[in-house]
Amino acid sequence: MDGVVEVQSGRIRGVERHGVWSFSGIPYAASPAGHRRWRPPAPPTPWTGIRECDRFAPVAPQTPGLVELSLGGEPDQQAEDCLNLNVWTPGADGAHRPVMVWLHGGSFVSGSGAGSLYRGGTLAREGDVVVVTLNYRLGLLGFLAHPALDDPDQIWLDGRPWSGFGNWGLADQIAALVWVRDNIAGFGGDPGNITLFGESAGGMSVSALLGVTAARGLFHRAIVESGPPYAYSADQASSRAEQLAAHLHIPCTRESLERVASEDLVRAATELAQVSANNDDSGLLLMPVVDGGLLARFPDEEVASGSAADVPLLIGTTRDESAFFVVGNPKLSSLDEDGLAHWLRRLSPDPAVVGELIARVREARAARGESVAPRDLWTAIATEYVFRVPTIRFADHHAAAAGPGVGTYCYLFTWESPAFGGVLGSCHALEIPFVFGTVHNPGVQAFSGGGDDALALSAAMREAWTTFARDGVPAGGGMSTNSGGAAGAGGGAWSNWDADRRPTMVFGPWPGRDVVTGEVEQPRNEELESVASVMLPRVVSAS
Repeated sequence: MDGVVEVQSGRIRGVERHGVWSFSGIPYAASPAGHRRWRPPAPPTPWTGIRECDRFAPVAPQTPGLVELSLGGEPDQQAEDCLNLNVWTPGADGAHRPVMVWLHGGSFVSGSGAGSLYRGGTLAREGDVVVVTLNYRLGLLGFLAHPALDDPDQIWLDGRPWSGFGNWGLADQIAALVWVRDNIAGFGGDPGNITLFGESAGGMSVSALLGVTAARGLFHRAIVESGPPYAYSADQASSRAEQLAAHLHIPCTRESLERVASEDLVRAATELAQVSANNDDSGLLLMPVVDGGLLARFPDEEVASGSAADVPLLIGTTRDESAFFVVGNPKLSSLDEDGLAHWLRRLSPDPAVVGELIARVREARAARGESVAPRDLWTAIATEYVFRVPTIRFADHHAAAAGPGVGTYCYLFTWESPAFGGVLGSCHALEIPFVFGTVHNPGVQAFSGGGDDALALSAAMREAWTTFARDGVPAGGGMSTNSGGAAGAGGGAWSNWDADRRPTMVFGPWPGRDVVTGEVEQPRNEELESVASVMLPRVVSAS
């Protein structure tokens, strides 16, 4: 091929590297700047001639997050005109390959589809799939929600009137999925076999979109990595918007907010997030909102009612998710017993309940020979509270409502990062380079680690993810090492989720074994049950 593909807006030319064609910076919607700020995305503006898609386009306005700052070399050109995507394909040849559309994380305030952890070349080449990554509106531009932003005169992509007053970033993700449906065949992809996957805020977005009527039929499988189904109520989101307006000393009206420069909105979001942190608030500043528009109910309620009954789901977490948030936070890294008990009062105001919870988790960790320092107990309990318990409940809801032949599959990632002397353990976001096959990158290895075991674990995860994308059932689970042998990938399907047995595929070390990928029932059940016993059915705060 000559690298030229025709999409609905015009012709584009990509670049071939190592047997994979990449097309970067393709507009999937019109600029959301100016009069389109806080309005639903519109179709992209057509162009004439051939558009060179050989470099990444601007990312959403943001303050770079911890991952971007740690890795270095990340895309840094920012603009409100950021609704673009990137495609990696083994060939624009009509092969009808499975398509995997990635939603990046970053607490809904940072990140991009061009991050070095998720370049799609290796996954596309070795998995024979088409990989799409994308930018969507972030921060206040993407997730500010208030009735003042309601505009019933707006038209949604399918010609229906737009409703709701938030979720602009979710609307962008849906617009990208519409673009993929309408154009991906030209890149060798199958528009009838699209897997939506994401991590952290990206995983939360996937969870939300499983309950969005406007997204139904636009993806056929879903992978949620460390992305519980969180959303704010309309009142919670409106209160955040009013806090912002007060911080900027302006009325909370569309007219006033539209006059604020994007860089001032980014700065205000950063300042408000710092205020929340100083007030010991672990909630995200921004997230999807149940505004009666795209989200009519909370995602877990929608999924429990059958909104995703025909969408196979692969979902999981890392073992030490919350260790990621300890680094750079002196209050957490120097936590003592009193500080631990103080934090846990958000779970229960009863000191006796808090004391019993700490004792049960301490006992479980001590029995495994794991650290029981207050910081590490905080990591264990926060991981269960913020990530794993809501994830398990979401898996329960999906499995109970799934139609015949539609599976629910759960994993736990336990590989440990060597960064910062090993204090991160198996932290939030660590599985990403293993899924994308970017652990070969020396810059990434400072975070992921390297060597034969890391490469073999990455191969096993890529096989599982791409098999799931192809068939709706993950395989490739049997990868192990023993003290004298090298790691290797093997086959085998996962067990479908069962709320009692909780069969879970473990990626990484497990007590009594070396690096292993294998199924375990009720892994680390002591912490899970201890934290779940003091939690409400839905937790709306997240680190």
